[in-house]
Amino acid sequence: MTLKLGCIADDFTGATDLANMLVRAGMRVVQINGVPAPQDPAPDGIDAVVVALKSRTAPVAEAVAQSLDSARWLRRHGAPMLYFKVCSTFDSTPAGNIGPVAEALVDLTGAAIVPVTPAFPENGRTVYRGHLFVGEQLLSDSPMRQHPLTPMTDANLVRVLQAQLDPARARRVGRVDQREVAGGPARIRERLDDLRRAGMTFAIVDAIEDDHLRALAAAAADLPLVVAGSGLAIGLPANHGLAPDPVSARLPPAGGRAAVVSGSCSAATRAQVADFIGRGGLALRLDPLGLAAGDDPVAKVSAALTAVATGRDPREAGSAPILVYATAEPDEVANAQAVLGRERAGSLVEHALAEVAAALVAAGVRRLVVAGGETSGACVQRLGLRQLRIGPQIDPGVPWCHAPEAAGGDGLHVALKSGNFGGVDFFSRAFDVLSAG
Repeated sequence: MTLKLGCIADDFTGATDLANMLVRAGMRVVQINGVPAPQDPAPDGIDAVVVALKSRTAPVAEAVAQSLDSARWLRRHGAPMLYFKVCSTFDSTPAGNIGPVAEALVDLTGAAIVPVTPAFPENGRTVYRGHLFVGEQLLSDSPMRQHPLTPMTDANLVRVLQAQLDPARARRVGRVDQREVAGGPARIRERLDDLRRAGMTFAIVDAIEDDHLRALAAAAADLPLVVAGSGLAIGLPANHGLAPDPVSARLPPAGGRAAVVSGSCSAATRAQVADFIGRGGLALRLDPLGLAAGDDPVAKVSAALTAVATGRDPREAGSAPILVYATAEPDEVANAQAVLGRERAGSLVEHALAEVAAALVAAGVRRLVVAGGETSGACVQRLGLRQLRIGPQIDPGVPWCHAPEAAGGDGLHVALKSGNFGGVDFFSRAFDVLSAG
């Protein structure tokens, strides 16, 4: 089957976010977790494939290699456009990985000009005069400045992306201003052509409302490469004559135990954890320092589940979700990193939560919410979830998905939530959405 669109996401929550947007706009989408093998066929009856990678914070060479292998597979199956999906907060470091991966994809596709925008107005991410806003705050003034892995201290996307490009290649970053975007697809394309003739390779595109992204999608219809958050996806299916179709988001009925695994330390997720606990939910906290000292997280979770099942804890395992979290306040994260080092602290938490997720599924959990991009990647890999069917949206950017091959063939409903996404009651409401669907 020939694909209409091939997507590469730099983390697992971002992949489901993008797939959700495409499904809502009318595309039939399958998410493949990890680089497809060269001989793997494209799934039947679909319009787009989203390849989910755990490459946002990987070493640059590894991120580039995985992205290129994925891109070659997508192009081999006919995808005329590649969509490199990055976070709506442009999460990266001075070394990358957005710039190096984007440059590698330019080399592969021969793209002469590449529009770049992380804008996602529905979730409060907008770009104005080349600067990224989170709600009413500049990115650099938002809680993202304290991100434990990719602290974002500069809101000027032209400057951020330019710093990540290889100086030896002398590629430059320009900008498509809000006034040009408001002029519609023809004016945007004219500006992109002007930038290309001026020697620019990348163009940061302003967008403060959904119609701006739809205009950009129309302007980019014939381009081989775009770099964007999930917001741009609202306009791309229309380039192929597709329209929203609620049937495409239906999943098999859900059952089994429910659980939440949370590793994100974002402000949004901290509020969600507090809300869940405030409602009386069963919650178990994992601490990096305790894990380093030998705490067994799986034993801790197993004991809690046994207490519920035997009546020593009054909460009902069949209906009430259990929350296992390493989510912490910035000062607690900083303390753990000071003692253990940033990489070891993060690795301990990721590994522990991935093992917890596997233990929960083994104990009968069939409805699982995972919060945090790195945590989601670790859990998906540990559970061996190769393909996900995209279902109903819980909150903007976060859908329920279904992995039919998981749990010994029973199937697993899973929601992979970016740390920054979701309402304060997300952990409680997510399961209501699945039951209603």
